[in-house]
Amino acid sequence: MLLVGNHDQHTHGQGGASLCIYRTLGVPRFVVGDRIATHRLLTRNGPIQVITLPWLTRASLLASPKTEKLSLSEVNHLLLDRLEAILEAEIRRLDPNMPTVLLGHLMVDNARYGAERFLAVGKGFTVPLSFLTRESFDYVALGHVHKHQILCQDPPVVYPGSIERIDFSEEKEEKGFMLVDLAKGQAQLEFCPLSVRDFRTIKVNISTAEDPQAALVKAIKKKPIADAVVRLSYQVRSDQLDRIDNQALHACLSTAHSYSIQPEVVTKISRARLPELGVGSGIDPIEALKTYMDNREDLKDIAPEMIAAAEELLARNLRLAPRCRDRQSSPDLQPTQMSLL
Repeated sequence: MLLVGNHDQHTHGQGGASLCIYRTLGVPRFVVGDRIATHRLLTRNGPIQVITLPWLTRASLLASPKTEKLSLSEVNHLLLDRLEAILEAEIRRLDPNMPTVLLGHLMVDNARYGAERFLAVGKGFTVPLSFLTRESFDYVALGHVHKHQILCQDPPVVYPGSIERIDFSEEKEEKGFMLVDLAKGQAQLEFCPLSVRDFRTIKVNISTAEDPQAALVKAIKKKPIADAVVRLSYQVRSDQLDRIDNQALHACLSTAHSYSIQPEVVTKISRARLPELGVGSGIDPIEALKTYMDNREDLKDIAPEMIAAAEELLARNLRLAPRCRDRQSSPDLQPTQMSLL
């Protein structure tokens, strides 16, 4: 069974789905779920019925004239009402003695999302978990969310997850598929892990290293990168850039399936506190500013103007402080007036 998801649809969900080519060509023993419908299949171990719930967009359920003056929340309520009516019609036609699977490509409200949130094609909507937990269903198999998770045990509502890692947000996720032993009223589940390509992040700070190139090479060699998708991210000072041999880095990463190199230039380490300011002792703000300006040759020309501006700001704050306290204590002052102060 092939269920149409958001990536199988053409732009904006119009014009059918790519998977429909199986039905168009009459490929035997393939069922395409591109609409809400019930399919009865005969397996070697008996019959089973599957309700298909493909990726649905707002446009596929409601005509625009009905929603043009409604809020997004009101539109979503209408969508769920419309979807529930269609699904209930399918449930009423089920054979009560036959195992039933709901096969859906959708987003459930309490699922933990990952890269699919940024890769979504077409504007779908979120379905509450209670919408799927029906007595009529013996197993609910879901697509769209890449992370494997079981949302409910009775009936089992399961995202098996994607069978490959998509980006670095899934770097540590285990990938696999679900093996389900199904009978009417019961389902035994087993998650079967797959051996998938590694995503590997190498992150290192070489800004304090005496030999930044050697530190980078050492960090790369510590990680198994053969056939992996690798991201090398390193922090470096601007004065160290000419000591980095990029050709050598490419050679070190050549065994990876693919890789990216992301240098991050950091500012120089701050110098020690000025001894004139002392440590832990109080100091007048203007005196502190004067001491700072005396140690900045590049600011000598504007030092008098900066000190004068600082003195004016401090004087203004001292004048306003009593007025603000008086107004804050006044019961007649409105919140809007307070915010303008």
